Amino acid sequence: MPSPSRTRAWQAVLLTGALALVTAACGGGPDGAGGTQQPAGGGASPIPDNAALIAAVKPDAQLTAALPPAVTQAKTLHLASNIQSAPNNFYSSDGKTPIGYEVDLAKAIGAKLGVSVSYQDMAFGSLITSLQSGRVDLTMAAMNDTKERQQQIDFVDYFSSGITIMVRKGNPDGITGPDTLCGKNIAVVQGTSHQKFAAAQSAKCTQAGKPAITVTATDSDTQNQNQLRTGRVAAILNDLPSAVYISRTAGDGKFFEVVPGAPIEGGPYGIGFTKTNTKLRDAVKQALTELITDGTYGKILQAWGVEQGAVKEAAVNGGS
Repeated sequence: MPSPSRTRAWQAVLLTGALALVTAACGGGPDGAGGTQQPAGGGASPIPDNAALIAAVKPDAQLTAALPPAVTQAKTLHLASNIQSAPNNFYSSDGKTPIGYEVDLAKAIGAKLGVSVSYQDMAFGSLITSLQSGRVDLTMAAMNDTKERQQQIDFVDYFSSGITIMVRKGNPDGITGPDTLCGKNIAVVQGTSHQKFAAAQSAKCTQAGKPAITVTATDSDTQNQNQLRTGRVAAILNDLPSAVYISRTAGDGKFFEVVPGAPIEGGPYGIGFTKTNTKLRDAVKQALTELITDGTYGKILQAWGVEQGAVKEAAVNGGS
């Protein structure tokens, strides 16, 4: 999915019930696929506790034996991320502990491999170079698996993100998908792939003899949320994890909801590996496959409310 072009910023926001939300000016990470600003109106739903679920994951001795010697010796996977994009990955209220569905998945993968996971927080632009230089073993940061990036590193795909439609609670305008946006007012953030999609969808509406979509482009998700709450627009376009998180937290979950369905123009997020580290790539792929098969993967995503982005298989370099 094309990346938003707007500048990102983030700050830690302490929420009720020992909840920290790391905010961003658009979707998660520079790929624009998941982080949020503080939801308009405040409020927060509890962060899920998947500790018992992860603790129940049994190591696979064959996978442990297949790990590269350096990982086996350290008994640790050194993972690089850009920790600022709820609900993918962000810091808990202590400002030190990474949390999020990606973090839970990484812990579960580590448990299946019989090793722990150590996080390194760094700029998104440094992730691939840090991987290639050997500073870390793998990356997991809402990074889109694309053909261009596949020229540099390998990916194991673990999530599918894309454009999602967010509406007012109760869906008073009866929006069920892109085709029902015809004749409606919607909001997007300026310069994003959401804006391009809205323009293309509006053209489809008029070509089919239906009213065009009235698109309002703003500078922030917060502005869009305010417009949706007051009924000035019927829907907001956002990325799946971001839309889900806003819907769960804004007004204690009473303001918005996500229109059901697969992400629009979806594409995979990938765990990154160097081209030469095929042993670790394949071990992680198999570990994730086992977690998908035994249901642990699905339970983690469901706990975070992002099960719409679940993949059916842990493909290697499945992005386009």
